[in-house]
Amino acid sequence: MTRVIPIIRCRRMAASLDFYTRVLDFERVEGGDDGDPSFCVLVREGARVFLSSHSGDGEFGQAIVVTTDDVDALFRTFVARGLRKPGKPDSPVHEGPLDQTWGTREFYVDDPDGNTLRFTQGIGMP
Repeated sequence: MTRVIPIIRCRRMAASLDFYTRVLDFERVEGGDDGDPSFCVLVREGARVFLSSHSGDGEFGQAIVVTTDDVDALFRTFVARGLRKPGKPDSPVHEGPLDQTWGTREFYVDDPDGNTLRFTQGIGMP
């Protein structure tokens, strides 16, 4: 079995952990140090991501796709937990779920370090 695990670069581990665990429903399973630099393993519905504030681990501003079965319910949950919509008129997919022409329904969330998580649900091909 092959697994691909993204390393998400962060500036302040404590702020990133708060955002990913409190708002986005990830669970910290490894890495107990909130100081910087540090490394942490998060899990959400069996999928892992790594958070790292080490200088050589990844770049800021990356995009990561997270698939889900109900993007609308997930968006409502995140907003209820404190997710703020950024008010990006040039990017309505940051404001809420949007049907894309390529057959998905998506919304985007930027983390505290400018990385984008694209929550997506397949709705069929056009």
